[in-house]
Amino acid sequence: MNNKIVIAGVVLLVLVGGGLFFANQQSKSTQEAKMAQEKAAMMQKDSSETPQKEAMEKKEGEAMMEKNDDKMMKADSARYVEYSKATLDSAANNRRVLFFYASWCPICKPADADLKANSSKIPSDVTVIRVNYNDPETDQEEKDLAKKYGITYQHTFVQIDSQGKEVTKWNGGKTDELLANIK
Repeated sequence: MNNKIVIAGVVLLVLVGGGLFFANQQSKSTQEAKMAQEKAAMMQKDSSETPQKEAMEKKEGEAMMEKNDDKMMKADSARYVEYSKATLDSAANNRRVLFFYASWCPICKPADADLKANSSKIPSDVTVIRVNYNDPETDQEEKDLAKKYGITYQHTFVQIDSQGKEVTKWNGGKTDELLANIK
């Protein structure tokens, strides 16, 4: 009699657990579908804006980026800068660290803000270059750099020597981790 009760209890637990698992999976699927619909709606909204408004926003964005680039270039002897081929080449006499960044990455944004705020802590012979890894703004040169150094996801740092050879690579961190990892 006791064995039958134990078996019935185990069967009941398995059925209840399976039901909860199935319900949880359905809930996740529903949430994912809802998120996909919201993303599609946002993209459709963005694409339906007038070309004039898009052009104006693009000009404003470019002007803001130029202003930020100018500030970044002046601050602390250009220790933390946006990627450009010219910037990469001009820093060849320094220790160079490539920070592969994505604007949508939730851990890249605070790291970017921390590096900007603490750029004075970066040694004067080190230049940290922020490279767009996987953004709409990522150009072919940046994609080629990611491929060259085997970058598989954002928030990766690669220190390179004057010939562009990898010295060290690590994932994650802010200014303190940068200072601990550079060679």
